Amino acid sequence: MRTRIKFCGLTRPDDLDLAVSLGVDAIGLVFDGRSKRALSPEQGRALRDRVPAFVSCVALFRDAEAGRVERVVEEVQPDLLQFHGAETPDFCRRWRRSYVKAVPMGSPQDLEDWRRQFADARGLLLDSHAPGELGGTGQRFDWSQAPKHFGHFWVLAGGLSPGNVASAVTMARPDAVDVSSGIESAPGLKDAQKMRAFVDAVRGADSL
Repeated sequence: MRTRIKFCGLTRPDDLDLAVSLGVDAIGLVFDGRSKRALSPEQGRALRDRVPAFVSCVALFRDAEAGRVERVVEEVQPDLLQFHGAETPDFCRRWRRSYVKAVPMGSPQDLEDWRRQFADARGLLLDSHAPGELGGTGQRFDWSQAPKHFGHFWVLAGGLSPGNVASAVTMARPDAVDVSSGIESAPGLKDAQKMRAFVDAVRGADSL
């Protein structure tokens, strides 16, 4: 099985273009003003216009007001929404757009309960952040907590880097991996060498 790859927190056109050329499956744009990688809807639209067909554009929010989400949806036209806060299932689905819900693995979690609550989510993203916090910290959680037979599409995130993602994929066998700080030289500024090395490491693990 091929592990899908999402590069998150992109802020520069050149970084996005390189990600696409490397064959990543999804591009993540952050619309949380508390993040160092935050974009305005106008900036997000400019980047979104560079995303070609068959590459997903993901808009990330954390406890955003409904008006903020609505404006981004209308302006940016993302393919997928990703929610990182205390959003309810009703809030996540009200936009009539596919969504992913982040699970804060920084504290013990009942993954089955999350799966039941967000049964209509296109996937659950297991991240290392604590409840109420945003990912992209570079911290990882204990991958042994990852589900073995989950019965739902799930994404591994949190503390992934070119140096450890092969081990993470081999150990946890997620459907997808999501990386932000692990391929950066500074918050929001991606490093081309790290981006290439990350993709190579995932593909190498897939071949084992």
